[in-house]
Amino acid sequence: MQLFQEWYKRYFTDPQIIIMVLLLIFAVLVIWTMGGQLTPVFASLVIAYLLDGLVTALERLRIPRMIAVLLIFLLFMAFMVFLLFGLLPMISIQVGQFVRDLPSMFNRGKELVMHLPQRYPDVISQDQVSALMDILQNEIGRLSKTALSFSLASVRGLLTFIVYMVLMPLMVFFFLKDKIKILTWIKGLLPEGHTLTGQVWREVNRQIGNYTRGKFWEIIIVWTVSYLTFSILGLEVAMLVALAAGLSVLVPFIGVTVVAFPVALTGYFQWGLHAQFVYLVGAYAVIQLLDGNLLAPLLLSEVVDLHPVAMITAVLLFGGLWGIWGVFFAIPLATLVQAVFRAWYQQAQEGRLDSAPRAQDGMS
Repeated sequence: MQLFQEWYKRYFTDPQIIIMVLLLIFAVLVIWTMGGQLTPVFASLVIAYLLDGLVTALERLRIPRMIAVLLIFLLFMAFMVFLLFGLLPMISIQVGQFVRDLPSMFNRGKELVMHLPQRYPDVISQDQVSALMDILQNEIGRLSKTALSFSLASVRGLLTFIVYMVLMPLMVFFFLKDKIKILTWIKGLLPEGHTLTGQVWREVNRQIGNYTRGKFWEIIIVWTVSYLTFSILGLEVAMLVALAAGLSVLVPFIGVTVVAFPVALTGYFQWGLHAQFVYLVGAYAVIQLLDGNLLAPLLLSEVVDLHPVAMITAVLLFGGLWGIWGVFFAIPLATLVQAVFRAWYQQAQEGRLDSAPRAQDGMS
């Protein structure tokens, strides 16, 4: 009990630590209980946070903040128009084409698998192949039902999408324009003695800001290079597969491996085991190698000081808690956790060192 009491006094009696812990608990509860209702607000905050780096860069060139905000916001709206009316129709067409080709892909795959017992009778039996085919047919039937239910709910989803497209740009603009006022208002709500919280926020802001902006440009570059490469090779769903390749960089180590399967499958079902298939797989491997060994270190050099095991653990943990959003924000959340524990430990050590001289003075 004495050891437990000393540990408790060391880490849980500092008022600054208590304030930081309470603020984190409050933020987690808000996200957990009202995350669905506040999704447009959170999404607008993330977008404004990304764009604020460009606004700050223009301010360093002595451009007034209001003019810088207007310029960046207009560029953002132009990008949204290009995304909605340029890229989204192309992606939707390729998704429809991929769905239409699924039955033929399944039949070709079935023929390939049915010959496996003849080629490798000691490894796989006919009963195992039949069981596998039954499982795949059930999964395809489930996916078809899901697609049907999604189409039936598309009207409601379209209305929600329209509302988001109206609300989110407005919130992004006001978050950028009134950044100082909003931060001042938040600081006014915080209790006194939140120096440790401010220290953690400054470290997390620096790390996450550089990480998110670096990841954004990494996605754009990998997406663009993959699309150009796959288009030159003649892949029919080049934009869809390139988008998956670009988004794969969000999930360290796991994303590259997972996306390799659809890349290889689409190439195999389009060309078979021919030279084009080999070129496609080789091109994807080269792009990922260049990204991991050249592009990512260049954009994210010393941004996030996390061990690869910590990154994978964060992806699994936060992905299990919050699904796809947890996967996307796993590394920033892990950075936040690391900064909190580091500041917590340093504050406790400083308090321990400060109390040591007083204890010695009392003994003397």
